[in-house]
Amino acid sequence: MGSDSISANASLSPPRADVARIIVSAYAVRFPVGGYMSWVLQWLVGFQRLGHEVYFVEKCSWPNACYDPATGQMTDDCSHGVAALDRLLREFDLAERWSVVDIDGRYHGLSRESISAHFRSADVFVDLGLAHDEWSEEAAAAGLRVIVDSDPGFTQILWEECLAEGEPLPSYDFHYSVGRNVGTPSSTAPTAGLTWRGIFNPVNVDLFPVRAVTGAAPFTTIMSWQGKAIRFNGVAYGAKDLEFAKFFELPHATAQPLEIAVGGSNVPMERLAAAGWRIRNSVEVTGSFDHFRCYIAQSRGEFSVAKHAYVATNSGWFSDRGAAYLASGRPVVMQDTGFSMHLPCGEGLFAVRTVEEAAAAIDEIDRDWERHSKAARHIAREFLDAPKVLGHFLDEIGV
Repeated sequence: MGSDSISANASLSPPRADVARIIVSAYAVRFPVGGYMSWVLQWLVGFQRLGHEVYFVEKCSWPNACYDPATGQMTDDCSHGVAALDRLLREFDLAERWSVVDIDGRYHGLSRESISAHFRSADVFVDLGLAHDEWSEEAAAAGLRVIVDSDPGFTQILWEECLAEGEPLPSYDFHYSVGRNVGTPSSTAPTAGLTWRGIFNPVNVDLFPVRAVTGAAPFTTIMSWQGKAIRFNGVAYGAKDLEFAKFFELPHATAQPLEIAVGGSNVPMERLAAAGWRIRNSVEVTGSFDHFRCYIAQSRGEFSVAKHAYVATNSGWFSDRGAAYLASGRPVVMQDTGFSMHLPCGEGLFAVRTVEEAAAAIDEIDRDWERHSKAARHIAREFLDAPKVLGHFLDEIGV
């Protein structure tokens, strides 16, 4: 779909007074698998269900930025991701509401002229934190610019480094983080001198219907094994591999089967298997939004660790994936990052820090799965439901 496929049209007229025009930038085409697609979709559909006019934008503007699931390679070609995004958004009445720029500067979906006009009439631009400020020129014309940091601790450290090197920070009117403790005395994450507000990753609960599951189904999670580490004030902060080491022996502490759908580099497959973990390829089992939902529905619950930086800084992060499990009526046992300060734990959701606590939580869930399943979905509806989360967000920023 080329740059002239969707031109500027009558939709460029200002929206009704009670409808906001919202442009969301995130990371989907560059890694077009189910988890990323779901993460972006929850925001878009949430804003849409509040009655607002929402658009999605993404730039794939550097070499080898796009993952091709068919080959497992990074490439300049974003066509697979563009096609996947188009298919997904059409399912949710969001056709002609997106624009993707490839490495050669070609626009797919909405044309350059059309999306630029939408920016000029936008009430708010929401950067979900992985766009590297790529839309700053266009976003300068929007009414408000908001960043929602999706990588708490890492984002603030990178911005502190920018300040130390005399580089200007990206310009936003509001700064939010899905690490709900960032910017408070509860977290050691730096702030780069900014005021950070907390927000949950939203989930549209009805997109994850509760389905029957057998007692033999495993507790699962979907994860990337290893990520880039970063140092700040002499301390190294890393990814999930560092935290998973604390729970390596968990299969020996519970009779419940445990499975990880994992991707990334340096995954110790033989060691994991020897410790009793079932292992799946994350791209193969969650390659689309539908596959992502199905994998969760076939699970008895989730056990997950968090990135080392999220734990070490007590960031308060709770994952969008965990929100999807809860919405599906799948109880969640997650390594505590400080999220237990903001979500009710002990029924349907458990915050743990040791193998012993994780095993006890998994066994407690198994003893009364139906009760914990209902509690999980209740938590999603009460605390994470997208219209509630995003309605409050828009109220806070005055939109």
